[in-house]
Amino acid sequence: QVQLVESGGGLVQPGGSLRLSCAASGFTFSSYFMRWYRQAPGKERELVAVITNTSNRNYAQSVEGRFTISRDNSKNTVYLQMNSLTPEDTAVYYCNVIHLGRMYWGQGTQVTVSS
Repeated sequence: QVQLVESGGGLVQPGGSLRLSCAASGFTFSSYFMRWYRQAPGKERELVAVITNTSNRNYAQSVEGRFTISRDNSKNTVYLQMNSLTPEDTAVYYCNVIHLGRMYWGQGTQVTVSS
C-alpha cells in the first residue's frame, strides 16, 4: 500500500532554513509527480511545490525563490528545502501523491517560524 512519511519539521527563527523529507513506498516512485502542501491554522490546505517524474518543478508564488523541491529516486524520497522562512510559513506540511486516481497524504510535519 502507498505510504508517505514526512520528517524534518521543527521550530526555526525567522530567516532560518529547514529541509523536509518525505519517504515514499508502495508505488513506483520514479514514475510519479510528487507534491508538497501546507495547512496553516484556520486556513485551507494549499499547494506549495510540485516536482514531475522528469524533475520539472513548479512553486506557489508565495514560496518562489525561497523553497526548492527535489527528489532522489534511489531513496524514494522527495525533499523541500525551505530558506528565508517567515512566520507566514508556519503550517503543517504534507507530502502528496496521486496514485491510480486516488490522493495519498502523509501524516504531516509541523513547521513553526517564530522568534
